[in-house]
Parts: sequence; C-alpha cells; structure tokens
Amino acid sequence: MSQRPDAAPDPAAAIAIDGLRFRWQAGRPWVLDIPRFTLAAGERLFLAGPSGCGKSTLLAVVAGIHPATEGQVCVLGAEWQRLSSAARDRWRAGQLGIIFQLFNLLPYLSVLENVLLPCRFSSVRRARAAANGSPEAEAQRLLAHLGLKEPGLAQRPAAELSVGQQQRVAAARALLGRPQLIIADEPTSALDNDRRLDFVRLLGQECASAGAALLFVSHDRSLATHFDRVVELPAINAAVGEG
Repeated sequence: MSQRPDAAPDPAAAIAIDGLRFRWQAGRPWVLDIPRFTLAAGERLFLAGPSGCGKSTLLAVVAGIHPATEGQVCVLGAEWQRLSSAARDRWRAGQLGIIFQLFNLLPYLSVLENVLLPCRFSSVRRARAAANGSPEAEAQRLLAHLGLKEPGLAQRPAAELSVGQQQRVAAARALLGRPQLIIADEPTSALDNDRRLDFVRLLGQECASAGAALLFVSHDRSLATHFDRVVELPAINAAVGEG
C-alpha cells in the first residue's frame, strides 16, 4: 500500500502517512510497512485485503489508539507522534467518528444515550450536533436516516437490539457532530444484502453532507463500486492474525 513515493505527505489531507512501520513487540515481525499513503479531505476510500494483512491494526494506528513504531501519521493536520496520550484522546473525540468492528455500545444505556456519547466527551462534537437544533434531535435524525424509525426504539437499552440494529446505532454515534474523518471497520458485517447496500449509500450521503473523509474496511468487495478509490493492503505477516 503505497502512493506517489516521490511526493511529500499532504498536511491538508484527512490522513497523511509517511514511512509507517508497526509491530506489537521489539523483535517481532512487522505488521505494517507503509512507505506513503494519503486520504484526501472528503474522499471515500475502500480498504481491502486478506485476513491477517493488518487492516484493523492500520485503523487503530490511524485513530491514534496504537502509536506507530516508526514513521509519521498525520490525521486532519495533527501528527500523532507529537501529541501526548491525553491530547490524542481529545483530538480523536472531537474530530474522528469510529465504527468499531464489535460496535462498543454500552448495553445498559438506551439507544439514544449511546448515540449521544460523543457529546459527553467533546464540546466540539456537541456544538456541531446542536448547530441545527439540539444534539438529541440530530441523533434522532441520524437514527431515522439509518432505518431505525421504530417507535420507542431510541429509549430501549442497546442490549435489546438485534446485531444489525446495534451496528447501525454505532454508525449513528460515529456520525453525530459531523466529524471530519469516519473510520469504519467492517460496518456491514451483520446486515443482509439489501440493508448493506442501503447502509453504504446512506453513510456516503452523511459523509458528503459533512464534508467528511471515509476510510472503510470490508471483506465484501461488491461494495467497492460505491467509493472513490480502492486500496489493497497486502498481507505483510498473516501469522499475526490482525485485520
């Protein structure tokens, strides 16, 4: 996965990677080795590759959850290696929307409370969500747009939802407050074919409306036609089992 090897990373890009290498421990094989990669602001990118090639690890490094072992990762103008752990957490909360592979919903909170969680951790997201009314109204709009219109559903505990419903709640939470980069790790894995296509279309519409870039990982290559660009992440060390 490389791009324009003679070009410098673009500081205005949503993601700019230069000389990224990552491994879990010293002396272990490299999981990621990416000379250069850029995701433009507002671009929608489909990231593909076989299991074990490091896709999920790359998303975690881009999100600042795992620091790069070597190299530079710049996200929305912030260089992760120059920020403290607390500063990375604040920047991630304010500027990134993440759809985790395992959803990471809080089962004892209601659907609406789960979607509103970014507003608890970021005044930036809260202000953006309230720009056209209130965060609660924006959360309800996103839920409805993603097909979660059932009366009373927003007040139900997340644990009572189907897996497919939970996946869409996780997407609404990631989109709330118009973050400028959405990172999605297998966000359609629990949806049937019709809902999968609808979800990708609606996610693209929300990103376009917010001017957000989208980094989307999926094993379902039939979805790739809905994106601006497809990038293959080659298997670097399949034995590690990441991706």
